[in-house]
Amino acid sequence: MVSLTKGQSVRLEKTGGGTLSRVTMGLGWDVRKAGGLRGLFGGGGGDVDLDASCLLFDSARTMVDSIWFRQLRSKDGSIIHTGDNRTGAGDGDDEQITVDLTALPPQVTALVFTVNSFTGDTFERVENAYCRLVDSAAGQEMARYQLSGSGSHTGQVMAKLSRANGGWEMKALGEKTAGRTFHDMMPAILAQL
Repeated sequence: MVSLTKGQSVRLEKTGGGTLSRVTMGLGWDVRKAGGLRGLFGGGGGDVDLDASCLLFDSARTMVDSIWFRQLRSKDGSIIHTGDNRTGAGDGDDEQITVDLTALPPQVTALVFTVNSFTGDTFERVENAYCRLVDSAAGQEMARYQLSGSGSHTGQVMAKLSRANGGWEMKALGEKTAGRTFHDMMPAILAQL
């Protein structure tokens, strides 16, 4: 497993070589606990509804499809969102997006993964946020990127998967932005293509 920092890239291959066929992008987060007396007496906390999205682009930087809580499956069925977690409660991934790389249309050259707060909560209320890429066939985590918390932003452009030399490459982006949905974040998203 590779722990990525902002701007770092990693070529995606199976352990022992070979190309990947299915990957899962996992998003996890916790609600920051309130400090001081308020935290001691159960104040603060509450739910934070973060939403993961996957956007498909062609070489002309045109969005071909979008997978998010209002469209849980790509038009061609190659990408599936497991559903909307509105609290961040529990351990492990709170939301997952599974991608069948072999079934993606050939004109798709990049997948951009984003996270945003639909309710407008800022990342000041979030801790332990991450995105990770898992080889779905082997169940093995390949790369992880810790999302920087603390800030007045309501969204982040997390990571990009790009076609590269017959395979795929993941780049950790971590671009902070504002927006309740990926639509609001498009200028920041397009800047990463």
